[in-house]
Amino acid sequence: MGHLQGRRAAVIGAGIGGLTAALALARRGADVTLDERAAELGDVGAGIQISANAVRVLDALGVGQALREAAVRNRAVQLNDAAGRRVLRMDLASHRPDADFLLIHRPRLIRVLSDAARAAGVTVRLGRTVDALPAAALVVGADGIHGHSREWLNGREVPFFTGQTAWRAVIAGDGPPEAHVFMGPGRHLVSYPLGQGLRNIVAVQERRDWQDEGWSQPGDPDELRAAFADFGNPVRAWLAAVDQVNLWGLFRHPVAPVWTDGTLAVLGDAAHPTLPFLAQGAGMAIEDAWVLASCLDAQPQDRALHAYAQARIPRVTRIVEAANANARNYHLRGAMRLAGHSVLRIADRIAPRVMPGRFDWLYDYDPVAAHP
Repeated sequence: MGHLQGRRAAVIGAGIGGLTAALALARRGADVTLDERAAELGDVGAGIQISANAVRVLDALGVGQALREAAVRNRAVQLNDAAGRRVLRMDLASHRPDADFLLIHRPRLIRVLSDAARAAGVTVRLGRTVDALPAAALVVGADGIHGHSREWLNGREVPFFTGQTAWRAVIAGDGPPEAHVFMGPGRHLVSYPLGQGLRNIVAVQERRDWQDEGWSQPGDPDELRAAFADFGNPVRAWLAAVDQVNLWGLFRHPVAPVWTDGTLAVLGDAAHPTLPFLAQGAGMAIEDAWVLASCLDAQPQDRALHAYAQARIPRVTRIVEAANANARNYHLRGAMRLAGHSVLRIADRIAPRVMPGRFDWLYDYDPVAAHP
């Protein structure tokens, strides 16, 4: 240990992955500069689910208390049909009583991470667009799908449009601390409370028309309501309260073949963009940040960056594939939908712990123990 002490590091992008990486590197003694093209942080974005695997990292970085004060502890994930009838309930609190699954408004999470990073000595520079590789011994590319870092290592790519478009909205509201999924033919909607009087909504519909990638395009609330007009309550009541919504097309990217060249390393969406059907985009970026800092602190940089990529690629590939599978399973039609929901309802009645146990490989993973 100690290879990061005094090392100059440049991080590109002050999203969740970039801020976590900057904090993790600074905690291990690096001299970190973080550049972000936005003029300010914290006001953009909707809700985020942070599962136990990522919460363990944030606890180890010393932001656990601030995080819990800003978040809601999620006790369950429940799958429902479009009419609002229960299909399957996964009780997180009883299956993993010692693990925290958190629901949080993205601006609050950004605030927690940016405050901690600055307190740890990170120099945060806003309004800085990075078009060329910084002159630093270590560069971390956390600049997402549309940044330069992935392209610098892998060249230009043409993503594949999935034929699905999603809306994001935040409304006034509260409710039990649970995430609910409502599944209809070719569509599904996810909603959960964020605390402080807010509720998050993500609604996905299969459609042929193409939308820009990214989640900041303005959408039409009436179009959202029309797309889910045949869903029952509480969905109908929630959508009636939507007055502003963002719209984005969902694209599939491969996990990046090249993650590092010995100086630059990518993480988060710059390395492995994923569809939002397993709620692991933020969690994977947080895991990446911890593993990257651990590897860099333990051995010389060239070996460390190779070890980081080797450690992360199998896990993130499995998570991306599981998210792709959920995209299909949520949107079943006709006889397949009836059969699939029937199987889940039977499992819910006779073996309620089976479904939560299917994801032990994901949620029980401890990045901190695996990479001290």
